[in-house]
Amino acid sequence: MNKYISNIALIVSVLLCSSCGTHRRLSPPAGADHPAELSRRLGMRITTRDNLRLYTLASQWIGTPYRFGGISKRGVDCSGFAIILYREVYGSRLAASSADILKYNCKKIKRPALREGDLVFFRTDRGNRKTPNHVGIYLKNDKFVHASTSRGVIVSSLSEPYYLRSWITGGRVR
Repeated sequence: MNKYISNIALIVSVLLCSSCGTHRRLSPPAGADHPAELSRRLGMRITTRDNLRLYTLASQWIGTPYRFGGISKRGVDCSGFAIILYREVYGSRLAASSADILKYNCKKIKRPALREGDLVFFRTDRGNRKTPNHVGIYLKNDKFVHASTSRGVIVSSLSEPYYLRSWITGGRVR
């Protein structure tokens, strides 16, 4: 019994000592691009502290044309793009439309409280001002990625006058 206890004590001390020392940063997920390449493709500075999975997947969709109801690289709409990114990055399921995503999946948040991965909601036509018809995914530094009807999947700034006028709210997925 004493030999058994001393062997366990030896194993525990080896494990404890081997865990001391330098703290290693987790490597990027499989298929992730180097931050410098992501920075170039997305037009913003990306570092290893950012969610590389989010930025890698977003960058792979840049330039995909807009297609109402689309959910593929041949064409995607804004809610389809948000649904795909959220499923792939966070393993979460979102409702089918911008309005339903806000209503059923999100807690409303103010613009200054936005964090990487939050959703941003807009009303881009003359419909009910409180009901969104457009959604994007917040990245950082006032930038978000979304499927634009005129330019396909792009990164835009919340500070652009169009998005300032159209802004409804931010949303944090529950």
